[in-house]
Amino acid sequence: MIGIVLKELWGRKRRLAGSLIAVFLGVTFLTGTLVLGDTLAGSIDGYFSRAYGETDVSIRNSTSVSDAPWSARGEIDASVLERVRKVNGVANAEPYIQGSGQLLAKDGTTIQSRGPRTAGNWMTDPKLNPYRLAEGRAPRAPDEVVIDKMFADKGKLKVGDRTAVLTPDRVAVTVVGISRFGDQDAFGETSFTAFSLEGARRHVTRTPGLVTGVWLRAADGVGQDELAARVRPVLAPGTEAVTGKAQVDEGMTMVEDGFLRVFRIVLGAFGGVALLVAAFSIHNTFAITTAQRTRESALLRALGAGRRQVVTLVGVEALVVGGAATLAGLAGGYGFAALLRQLFTQLKIGIAMEGLVVSATSVLIAAPVGIAVTLVAALGPALKASRVPPLAALREVAVEAGRPSDTRVIVGGVLAAVAAGTVVLGAVGEQTAMAAAGAVLTVVAMVVLGPVAARPVAALAGGPAARLRGVSGRLARDNAGRSPARTAGAATALMIGVGVVTLLTVFIGSLRANLEDGVAGSFKGAIVVDGGSNETAGFSTALAGQAARLPQIQNAAGLGNGNMRVDGKNAGVHVGDPSALRRVLDLDVRQGSLADPGAFAVSKKVADDKGWRAGSAVGVQFADGARQTLRIGAVYENADLVGDYLVPRTVWNAHTRQPLDLMAFVELRPGASAGDVRQALTALAKPYGAPEVETRDAFVSRQTEEMNGFIGVVYGMLILAIVIALLGIANTLSLSVHERTRELGLLRAVGATRPQVRSMIRWESVIVALFGTAGGLGLGLFLGWGLGTALGNPFAPQAVQVTIIAVVGTVAGALAAIRPARRAARLGILSAIASV
Repeated sequence: MIGIVLKELWGRKRRLAGSLIAVFLGVTFLTGTLVLGDTLAGSIDGYFSRAYGETDVSIRNSTSVSDAPWSARGEIDASVLERVRKVNGVANAEPYIQGSGQLLAKDGTTIQSRGPRTAGNWMTDPKLNPYRLAEGRAPRAPDEVVIDKMFADKGKLKVGDRTAVLTPDRVAVTVVGISRFGDQDAFGETSFTAFSLEGARRHVTRTPGLVTGVWLRAADGVGQDELAARVRPVLAPGTEAVTGKAQVDEGMTMVEDGFLRVFRIVLGAFGGVALLVAAFSIHNTFAITTAQRTRESALLRALGAGRRQVVTLVGVEALVVGGAATLAGLAGGYGFAALLRQLFTQLKIGIAMEGLVVSATSVLIAAPVGIAVTLVAALGPALKASRVPPLAALREVAVEAGRPSDTRVIVGGVLAAVAAGTVVLGAVGEQTAMAAAGAVLTVVAMVVLGPVAARPVAALAGGPAARLRGVSGRLARDNAGRSPARTAGAATALMIGVGVVTLLTVFIGSLRANLEDGVAGSFKGAIVVDGGSNETAGFSTALAGQAARLPQIQNAAGLGNGNMRVDGKNAGVHVGDPSALRRVLDLDVRQGSLADPGAFAVSKKVADDKGWRAGSAVGVQFADGARQTLRIGAVYENADLVGDYLVPRTVWNAHTRQPLDLMAFVELRPGASAGDVRQALTALAKPYGAPEVETRDAFVSRQTEEMNGFIGVVYGMLILAIVIALLGIANTLSLSVHERTRELGLLRAVGATRPQVRSMIRWESVIVALFGTAGGLGLGLFLGWGLGTALGNPFAPQAVQVTIIAVVGTVAGALAAIRPARRAARLGILSAIASV
């Protein structure tokens, strides 16, 4: 049996090349995405491991108000430092201070960064300090700083330069040193400006008796757990001792459960799409080759082979193909991961991925999946081959059925009806899970109904070819409809690739439209001062007050953000003066009023989920550990700009020493010139780090800018799925050319020219591509509407992108036929006629 398999593979190596390539590309894609996830996890783990230097135990505030891995906690009493230094087993202890601090460039502008912008103290113990001096010296005076090399380069700063740090007050400083984080120029894209301890106390905590934490180094022979146990008895309530290993594990758990989990799921989904598309190409190849070997299978049966042996023959063949392609795909996946790493590095995701990391788990996932996909794809053709009766060897038999069975029509129709109904009900009822289940059923229904639709669609799509290209066009149309299962199999792979691209295009367009509508609907003013995108960016809250006093401005209100515990759960909140915000934002208040500057407000969505209403009491806890009960003063509908919780600035500032606004919204007086106001605000904002002063329309557009990079990544990663689908079309055509060798020879004998034969094969490919592209567009548009509507987003298909997808799918179909058409045209007339 093994000998027969090897002879079959060697004798039909051209036919199986397409399957090998399809499996190879699918496994390459999957392996590459898994390795990229491992690499990112390894890089983040490395950052966490180095973030605390050789700290064995850290003392910190026990209150956590954020699920973000690098979120700051409240300060603790600095008196703990002297107590822990007296504990037996402590070799050294140093206070640690960190807070918001925006380093300004040489020209006085804020240095742009995707990461946090922080300031703190320079640790004098080299073993506790994760940073190393690359140039200069450590800070000594309160106005001296050490800055990261990355931000020194970005800000065109060098040792000896004078600049400023916003904490948020403007602090004039001298750069006395430039640091590196291990072998990196910075901690990801986190800006860290290090003052002396006195400088950090004066400018960051602003209270000599408070520090962010205390870092301890153990004496020789004392373990981390033992040291933590020794210092806990001297700690005050509200503080805790955490080992360095526990801090690293805690941070990695947060990353794994949050960003990294989503990252892996998204990448895995793309790999799954590629393998699904590859599975259809593999299935089509085995279906055609098995059909072409009908008489061969019958002869084996006539010679005594059982059905199980015939299935085994095809199964072993699939196993060899899948195994060889999977091994090659594992190697290719490593190279593909390197390309993806370069892509994400260019997108500046904030983490430098220096070397590729390959975990055993990724290999143990990719290898079995690649082989299993091949075996499953070949199962149907194998079972069909085993059912060939021995008498078929003695007569001519049709290689494939010319029409789909009634069972397929009935089952497919029922599935389609149930799937469409489920998607519609999920969309109308805003039930995302139901819409997603309907989406899966819809894909299954389209696969089942593919052969049913193939003949009428081929006739429709081939109509223009028949009219424009004469005999060649008519033959192409008839060939596409002759074997509906084969046509549908080749088109389905392309349909899934195009469908996923279209779905994501529509979905992202809907998200963008929802965001634009929400932002534009909430803000009716003319100008926005935009300070950044994370809570350590922004500018002093004094700027909004100064802006409001300009004669051209009628109203101005600042808006900041932060984290606290609301009703026992960590939550991101926005901070501002509700009475001022209501004048510049339309929050669509449904209950209560925002007229009180001390009003705590929540979104209607949260209020409905929690059963709250205006007047309800809500328990909250701040980062410093303080607990308070706030009464809801208003419930609002429009949460696009202020989120689910709006905390009064008067309440928030009592628990922070660095109040910041992320943005300020400005409404002009009647008759005021927007250009003049922008100029005045730009001058006013310069001492605050020159945040962006932009028009309302520019601000709305900027809110969706980050999606553009994601769209590029999505399209780039899904191109491979479409490439696999097109290889499937090319492989199907090549096999059909081989199958129709005698037919093509007869066509040449009765007068068909080589250009006519090439034209026939090309048009046949275009018809298949049109079938797949049209089906994919319909699938993507329908599911994009269903899933987007279920999430509450408007249906906003992007006409230009959808048109490009349609054109690319059709043109790619013509390109897929180049080699099969050339091969068909080169067939010798006499040898083709003589073939059997």
